[in-house]
Amino acid sequence: MDALAIRDLVAARSDRFLEELERMVNIDCGSFSPDGVDRVADLCEVSFRSSGWTVERTRSSTVSGGSRLGDIVVGTVDGSGGSRVLLLSHMDTVFDDGVAADRPFAVRNGRAYGPGVSDMKGGLLAGFFAVEALLEAGFDGFERITYVCTPDEEIGSPSSKDLIRELATRHDAALVLECGRANGDVVSSRKGVTDYRIEIRGRAAHAGVEPDKGRSAVLEAAHAAIAIAALHGRWPDVSCNVGVIRGGTRTNVVAEEAVLEVDLRSPSLETLEAAEREIERICAAPTLEGITIAVTSEGWHRPMEKTAASQRLVDTAVEVAEELGFPLHDTATGGASDGNTTSAAGCPTLDGLGPIGGGAHGRDEWLDVDSIVPRTALLAGLMSRL
Repeated sequence: MDALAIRDLVAARSDRFLEELERMVNIDCGSFSPDGVDRVADLCEVSFRSSGWTVERTRSSTVSGGSRLGDIVVGTVDGSGGSRVLLLSHMDTVFDDGVAADRPFAVRNGRAYGPGVSDMKGGLLAGFFAVEALLEAGFDGFERITYVCTPDEEIGSPSSKDLIRELATRHDAALVLECGRANGDVVSSRKGVTDYRIEIRGRAAHAGVEPDKGRSAVLEAAHAAIAIAALHGRWPDVSCNVGVIRGGTRTNVVAEEAVLEVDLRSPSLETLEAAEREIERICAAPTLEGITIAVTSEGWHRPMEKTAASQRLVDTAVEVAEELGFPLHDTATGGASDGNTTSAAGCPTLDGLGPIGGGAHGRDEWLDVDSIVPRTALLAGLMSRL
């Protein structure tokens, strides 16, 4: 498909894009607000059906504590032959109920504002509009396009990760529609993330009467925190943050319990696993006698590493962007996405293909309105060349 012809088809829909974006942004749909997420899922299902997709909507599983999550919506459209392309977006945000009413959708000085406008309702819509433009142009040079709209990416995709991983093994490329970086870059690599909860147990005692009979979990937590924090930077671009430390009950009680919560990130699987082994080694050998340490880990995401196959996706995207009249570059980022899952499953992955935005998770989250048409055309043009 000619990139400029695609751009014209997308531009003809730009007013409708903004109308639908406003409707979505003004819905509270935090990860733990399933009714709101399902309202966004309703809009996604309507968009799928209106363009002739086959739709499957399933109730997601619960997470710890019994909290219900929103539905998973998957659309598929078959063509005459070619590549199998997997599109990924999420419908949830990080915001609590009431934020949409407090900070509703608004456009000021060329930027759209509102909760989730770039993370990632702009990208969510771009997927629909890109495929719609291709279909209207009569392009069917693909075997299948599968579009997965998930309810839980902001909490690590606990209910949708298995589905994403399984679909990744059956597709030739995964395109993730998180927003483009503020400078327009797409994302070709992301760090892997492992979270730790480290529970330390000592022995309580009266701090004044018989302190030596106690074994302070808080003191052990301090030793462990320093040792774990020292892993930060030991390997290139590895970050290790002791984000939470708590323990003890009163100043006159030797602390019986303490907890550390740690965020570990690495750009490569090799260094991520090396750092994981070091954390486990530190916790297996307490500094103080009479202390026990229990470690639980949550491997949210394996790294999304840049490969020769993903470089080819970058090169193709750059070619399409040049035809559309703007430069395009790729970058690495420390944040994770569902692209980590597809990449780890062996599916060539390119991320950051949504419209340009910034300020994610904050009060001033924004989306560049002028980027909607060219970035949606970029996505459609990339799909047409796979």
